[in-house]
Amino acid sequence: MPVVLRKRARKLRKETGEERWKAPIEILDRSVTMTVLRSLYRPFLLLFLDPMCFNLCLFSSILLGILYLFFGAFHLVFTEVYGFDLHRVGLSFVGLLTGMIMGIGSDPFWQRNYRRLIRKNEHKTGELKSEPEFRLAPAIVGSWFCVAGLFWFGWSIYPHVHWIVPELAIAVFGFGLILVFSGVFTFLVEAFPLYAASALAANSFARSSFAGAFPLFGVQMYRKLGFHWATTLLAFLCLVMAPFPYVFFIYGKRLRARSRFGARKG
Repeated sequence: MPVVLRKRARKLRKETGEERWKAPIEILDRSVTMTVLRSLYRPFLLLFLDPMCFNLCLFSSILLGILYLFFGAFHLVFTEVYGFDLHRVGLSFVGLLTGMIMGIGSDPFWQRNYRRLIRKNEHKTGELKSEPEFRLAPAIVGSWFCVAGLFWFGWSIYPHVHWIVPELAIAVFGFGLILVFSGVFTFLVEAFPLYAASALAANSFARSSFAGAFPLFGVQMYRKLGFHWATTLLAFLCLVMAPFPYVFFIYGKRLRARSRFGARKG
C-alpha cells in the first residue's frame, strides 16, 4: 500500500506539475538503518501483540510441525504395523498428496463462497465490499478435517485393519491442511494490509520454527506413547486450535478495530 500511494503521488506530480502531492512514505525522515530494523522487528510485534495473528500463526505452525513430524512417523508406523519396505513407505505419502491436491482443487468452491459472503454483506450493509474475515471460511472447515483425519489415523493403525484406511485418514488431514493454510494466509494479507509482508513473515517464522522442532521429538514420542496415543495427542492440539478461525470470523472485525496493525474497514 505505501508503494502504491507513492506511485500515485508521483503520477499526480507529473500530471499537475505541483510538488505538494506527497505520499506518507516520502514524508517520513527515516534512515536506511532504521527502516531495516523496523522491518526486522515488526513481524515479531505482530506475532506476539496481535491475538488474531498469534493464534492463526500458532495453528498453522502446529499443522506444519505435524506434517514434518509425519516424515519420520510414517516410516515407523508403516514398517512396524504393516511391514512396508522402504519404497512402499515412500508411497504411503501418496495419501497425503492426494488430499492436498483435492484441497487445491476445491478453490473454485471457496471463491464462489467468498463472492456469496460479499453479496450477503451488501444486502446487510448496502455497501459492496469485502471483509478480511470472509477469507477464513476454508480454514473454518479445514480445521475440523485436520482434527478428524488425525483421530482417524491414530485409531486405525492396527495390523488387522487394511492399510488403505489410515491412508484415507492421511488424505483427509492433507485436505484440511491446505484449506487452513489458504484461509490463514489470505486473511493475514487482508486483515493487515499495510503490514501484509510482516504478517506473512511472522507466520513463516512461526511455521519454520515448529517444522524444525517437531521432527526432533516425533519418533521418540511415537515410541514412548505408542502409535495411537501419540497421534491422539497431536489431534488434541489441533482440536484446541480448531475453533479460532470461526471465533475470528465472528469477532474479527471488533478485534481489528482495537488492533494497532489491522484494517478497521473492509
